[in-house]
Amino acid sequence: MDLRRQILNLGLESGGDAERAERVLLFRLLLASGMELRTRMDRLLADSGLTTQQAMVLQVLQGQPEPPTLKQLAASLAMSHQNLKQIALALERKGFVEIAPDPQDARARRLHLTRQHHRFWKHRNTDDHAEVEQWTAALSTAEVRGLVRGLDKLHRALMQSRDGATPPTSSRR
Repeated sequence: MDLRRQILNLGLESGGDAERAERVLLFRLLLASGMELRTRMDRLLADSGLTTQQAMVLQVLQGQPEPPTLKQLAASLAMSHQNLKQIALALERKGFVEIAPDPQDARARRLHLTRQHHRFWKHRNTDDHAEVEQWTAALSTAEVRGLVRGLDKLHRALMQSRDGATPPTSSRR
């Protein structure tokens, strides 16, 4: 067994609950894959001066119907207000967003995308999407669809449980 598999299976090889072990292995694989994908995307974005986390904030911000407050965006990203504010300030320095007071509540700050943001992604998305396609080429179209459905379901359940709601459970088989 290679070192990667040994680490992923650490503590799971004993004859305990096989289903629980499979879920723990899933968790570890998600973390390991996420770290690898983040590293790859950071490398891909390096020439732009953006990090993967900053790019994700911009992409989520772009999908909002109106400029959200820092608090609203932090909640939707499952991120602390302080962490998002640091990212937003960096993005403002780089010219991708403008942080402006909310007209209704001067204490709240809203994030507005700039023209630079729109120009930047117009030229980047095609190449970045092609790279992501290469990274996931080991998966069939059916596997991609299944993973998207499963991970979307997991993400929704995690967000519900974070907000205090009881997430739905599926049959364990």
